[in-house]
Amino acid sequence: MSSFIPTGEANLPHAPHSRRGRLHLYLGYAAGVGKTYRMLEDAQQLARQGKDIVIGYFEPHGRKDTIARTTGMEFVPTRSNTIGGAVFQEMDTDAIVKRNPAISVVDELAHTNVPGSPRAKRWEDVQVLLDAGIDVMTNMNIQHLESLNDHVFRITGIRVRETVPDWFIKGASEIVMVDATTGALLNRLRRGVVYPPEKALRALDNFFRESTLAALRELALRQTAHELESRDAAEPESPHIATAPQQRTERILIFLTSSPTAAMLIRRGRRMADYLDADCFAVWVAGQKQRGNGRRSADTMERHLNFARNLHIETRVLEGENVAERILDFARRNQITQILAARPKILPWDHLRNHDPVLRIVQIATDIRVIVVADRRNRLTI
Repeated sequence: MSSFIPTGEANLPHAPHSRRGRLHLYLGYAAGVGKTYRMLEDAQQLARQGKDIVIGYFEPHGRKDTIARTTGMEFVPTRSNTIGGAVFQEMDTDAIVKRNPAISVVDELAHTNVPGSPRAKRWEDVQVLLDAGIDVMTNMNIQHLESLNDHVFRITGIRVRETVPDWFIKGASEIVMVDATTGALLNRLRRGVVYPPEKALRALDNFFRESTLAALRELALRQTAHELESRDAAEPESPHIATAPQQRTERILIFLTSSPTAAMLIRRGRRMADYLDADCFAVWVAGQKQRGNGRRSADTMERHLNFARNLHIETRVLEGENVAERILDFARRNQITQILAARPKILPWDHLRNHDPVLRIVQIATDIRVIVVADRRNRLTI
């Protein structure tokens, strides 16, 4: 079963380089639901229609039915990278651009390229293809969406390291939700369709527990529904009626500190902003105490700010010794409606001494909603 978020154009015509290519994403909730199979079926249909389409990268995983869907299609040869005596095959992005097809099929969008590759992530390679005017058909699972990283961790107990930023996915022209019931997926796993028998048994004891799959499936369906609602809301009811743009009523401030929870807080803020269609800021206050910590503090600040920028969040660095007052001053001048902060480690009597800036913000921000987020990290990391 599949759900569609359409572009309004059924076909993928060859595009001149004067425009950016279109991204067509096949989204699932776990390996084996049929993302690659469905993507290749659609690619075969386009090839039969006479479209200039190639396979830029394909990972067979030994699945005979999926491999059969590539019969007769043109492959762009991969690029070999040798690391420590082992040879790895990566997508040759430059070769695809040189070939200049109308459409390129690219498997496993969230893949991390081997060291020494021109770009760190496959989604960055896909971006190069799109910039070259090539339409791309690709796939990924819901757990690889960056803003859902903490949510997926709470469901599975596993920290997903290969992620794709939300802003990249939001640029997709079409999202196809490739769905299968958890029962059907587990049946495929037991029959050896998804993984070889030994790997399948390990999967059944870990990630492929029915409760975990059910939660991930619900997450994928909700995400698809949210994207569909967002796109419907963005389209005018009639092409003949001009409507004034709606004013955004929510503005979110993420209060950054050197806490290890900062990445979790940034992801939470990004997701809130997407759901509320809100502007979002990540703000760090650099006082004398922080400057006194030297290089370490500067590195921590830059790491958090860069992560926020990668998620397309506006960043600010403020100067001042009274952190709470500087945050609230910025919030009021910028019409912030919600402040997101990490829960501090409170020592006995701290609530009386008012030493922690988060406690001070909660006490004096009577006109702004303050959300204090607890730390739920470190169950299992792979």
